[in-house]
This record gives sequence, structure tokens and C-alpha cells, in this order.
Amino acid sequence: MTDLPLSDLAAALSRTAAERGLQLPPPTDRTQRRAVFGDEDGGRVIVHTLDRDRGVHRVQFRRQGASLASGMTAEPAAVVTAVVAWVSGASLSRTKEAAPFVHYEPWAPAHEREPFGPVELAWWHKLDSARPPRARHPLQVRQLALLEAAHAHPELRRLTPGTSHFVVWFSTTSTYPYERVGCSIEPRIDAYVVRYPGTRTAIHTATPEEAVALAVSALPKPTS
Repeated sequence: MTDLPLSDLAAALSRTAAERGLQLPPPTDRTQRRAVFGDEDGGRVIVHTLDRDRGVHRVQFRRQGASLASGMTAEPAAVVTAVVAWVSGASLSRTKEAAPFVHYEPWAPAHEREPFGPVELAWWHKLDSARPPRARHPLQVRQLALLEAAHAHPELRRLTPGTSHFVVWFSTTSTYPYERVGCSIEPRIDAYVVRYPGTRTAIHTATPEEAVALAVSALPKPTS
């Protein structure tokens, strides 16, 4: 394994690539512990050194406006192989074949084939953020159950999901400033708390499905 001096991650990656007969493009952004590489189609690979002692690197892959894959490795050669594949236009599956540490969720290849709209993409990103290993707080387990229950309802799935301090809310707009609509739901250790907008009314439910059913019933009725 080739050591990566942490004084300049991008330069060290370029040296590792050269040792293997590969060539990295110049980074579009760089710090001592972070390097960003781009391709002609607007895709990016972000490499970030997480552990200075062990040299553990987190690699994130973006394309078509979405974070499609990520992975962690302490092998510099694996980082370089993955970066070169991605910026050369390789698909998710091809990139993973070249660098097995790369991980992506089942929705990502579908987006790669035919990009999702902003609302659907926001749902998948929000669901991913509540899953291990990103989710570490006990309430994130309950938040994930809540998001999954909400995503199962077409009425909520057409809205953009938002979260703040584990509270889940919904918006009719997909970008800031958000236009919140309907209830917000707070997952607690022993209950799910549904709060109605503009009032002090709060209802405690035992399951996420019950909380989501209340949120659906509180949505404004479509006008004819």
C-alpha cells in the first residue's frame, strides 16, 4: 500500500495514480484533506480523509444532480481506481467492479438510467440519510420508520420531505424557501407526536403508520 501524506491529499493521489500508469484530472477544489475531481458532464468525485492516523478516506460520487454512491477505504490505489473510473464516465456498476468498496442503494441505477425529478430525488436522499451507517442516534431508527411509512403514501410522496432535529415535515416546493403544508411529526422513544399547523394541537400515536395517516388526513383537499 502506498502511503498518502496528509499534507496534500490531491498531490498524493496523483502520485499514486502515476505509479499505476493512470492519470487523474486536476482537482476542481482542494484542501489538505479534501480533493474534488470533475468530469465533462458535471459529475464529481469528492475524496475526504477522515482518519489522519489510519489514512481512511471517504469517497462520494455525484452525477445528474444526485449523490449516487459512496464508500470508505484505507487503500490509496482503490481510491484512485474509483476516481479514474468515475471521471472517465463509468457507470455505477462498472465503478463498483473496479473498486468494490463503492456502495450504492437500489434506486441509484434507476436514476442513472433516467434521472428522477427533484421531489423523488429528495425522498431517496432523505431516506438514505436516516439509514446506517449515517444514522447513529436512536431516534434516527424511528425517524427512518416514519419516513418509510410516509413514502408509502402517494399524497405525501408528491411533497418534498424535510427534517429538523428528527422532526419530519412536508413542503409543496422542492427548493428553499420551503412552503410547509399539513402536519409535522416528531419521533420520540415512546411515541410519534403529530402537530397541526397554526394550533397547539398535538396527538400522540404508537406507530409511524398511525402518525402518517393523521398527516395525510390533514392535507389540504385538492380544489376541483
